[in-house]
Amino acid sequence: MKYFELGNTGITVSRICFGSLTIGPLQRNLSLEEGCHVLNRAMDLGVNFIDTADLYQTYPYIRQALKRKPDLVVSSKSYAYDNKTAQETLERALKGIGRDYIDLFLLHEQEGSLTLKGHEEALQFFIRQKEKGVIRAVGISTHFVAAVQAAAKRADIDVIHPILNFRGTGIVDGSRKEMEQAVAQAWHANKGIYIMKALGGGHLLKNYEQAMNYILGFPYAHSVAIGMQRVEEVDANVEYITSGSISQKLSSQLKGYKRELIIEFYCKGCGSCVKRCGQGALFLKDGRAQVDSEKCVLCGYCGTQCRELAIKVI
Repeated sequence: MKYFELGNTGITVSRICFGSLTIGPLQRNLSLEEGCHVLNRAMDLGVNFIDTADLYQTYPYIRQALKRKPDLVVSSKSYAYDNKTAQETLERALKGIGRDYIDLFLLHEQEGSLTLKGHEEALQFFIRQKEKGVIRAVGISTHFVAAVQAAAKRADIDVIHPILNFRGTGIVDGSRKEMEQAVAQAWHANKGIYIMKALGGGHLLKNYEQAMNYILGFPYAHSVAIGMQRVEEVDANVEYITSGSISQKLSSQLKGYKRELIIEFYCKGCGSCVKRCGQGALFLKDGRAQVDSEKCVLCGYCGTQCRELAIKVI
């Protein structure tokens, strides 16, 4: 496993970051024992970095992981917008992971300079906590080119967690090239960069090698967060990152798993995915998209139409 210093934070992270959303109640909903089993496998293979959020409800898994590896680098995210919500979400994180500090705390899903301005009070609260040593680095996560550009210009933002993959899936306000340029700008401003959605929320699994080769060849990232819900997925991702290939046995095991399409709660019901689905597997009900699993062939085409990346393959 390769390790890199995350920008100018002084924090060393593994090339792969464990995205914990997939093991929690919003997606796979693994038991504490099952989830920790997957996490432990990642740590055994050298992964020292885990990503979560106030929304994900995965703090219990991380709390257990920290008992085994106290120096695990933990990043969480919050929709806080003022002092009160910032304090509440930070306290939940600290209590949840059972530690008196957290390595990274990010403003979740920022859209640009105006969104940052609207969350300025919360951001300044987190910066003060950094000065006290409660938070080691402050940052943002985003699907927007404009937010990366805005954060790159701010000296008080240490880390950026942007979306990027070879198809540009999930980038809301621009092209893949524009996101690449924005991330490069942030990199040269000494920001810590760890990428999200390299596999497009599961929609690029059929193009796994192409997706991984692209993101591993992208020169402006310290780490890549990948959601993993099975030991075999951990083995495969670490094996590919460290050797550039996956054994035939492991590849066959992964192909044998039954996957499903899910629609996240934050779907806005725009209907774009319904129009794109050639199988008639998607429909609108109660203001959001729904999936008929009997008709869905997991082609992933619907995911290319969702600006919110609310459609996932797990």
